[in-house]
Amino acid sequence: MISMPFAAALAASVLSTSFISGVFGMAGGMILMSLLLSLMPLAPAMALHGITQIASNGARAWSWRRHIGWPVVWRYAVGATAAVTAVGLGLSAPSKPVALIFLGLATFIGLSLPARFTPNVMHPRQAMGCGMLCTALQLVCGVSGPMLDLFFVRAELGRKQIVATKAAIQTLGHFLKLGYFGHLLLSQSGEIVAPVAAVLAIAASLIGTQLSRSLLDALNDANFRSWSRWLIAAVATACLIQGIGLQLWSGDRLSASAG
Repeated sequence: MISMPFAAALAASVLSTSFISGVFGMAGGMILMSLLLSLMPLAPAMALHGITQIASNGARAWSWRRHIGWPVVWRYAVGATAAVTAVGLGLSAPSKPVALIFLGLATFIGLSLPARFTPNVMHPRQAMGCGMLCTALQLVCGVSGPMLDLFFVRAELGRKQIVATKAAIQTLGHFLKLGYFGHLLLSQSGEIVAPVAAVLAIAASLIGTQLSRSLLDALNDANFRSWSRWLIAAVATACLIQGIGLQLWSGDRLSASAG
């Protein structure tokens, strides 16, 4: 059984971040991960994050299903499958701090590039590359949102198509992440997610997703793209700060151990 303060904090966190993701198709998942880690241990937080994101992105994809760009989703899925296979075979991967720093820097570089050089998920090969890169980042550091957003920032799609297609892609990504990490995390820690917490989180995510529809309808495509660029930059900054902080902290620990 979970306490009332925890239930209230969990519901507020999931509802608010699902609302943000429902409007812009980004940022909510990373904010939610930070909030869950402040409320509970790593293993249950990772599992609950995956469950919640599958529910919210799945609901969003279903809600806007007429706007999903299925060719983009299938190409992304090919790249994602290749990334999971590569990681599963034990090919080398960067540490979490390095991955976060790369994610932040690459996103800022991408945002500053001329339009003709910016990655675009509408190109078949780039869509598969997006799937490989974003899935690899998600398996290493748990997030890949800014990189995925970068591939959509120049895509010739309306706001509803962007939100719907991202939702379908992210549903797939979180299924892969939950399947890859779930058994490992839970078997090592012996901790499980309380069923009440899972049900509450799913319910809050569905409510937040539904509430976001009216605001997305009210936005026009120009405002959507303008706000999206600011959000991408903000999340990339958070990745950089977190990555540098983790790198410095791990360096301090190694120095202390050597001393």
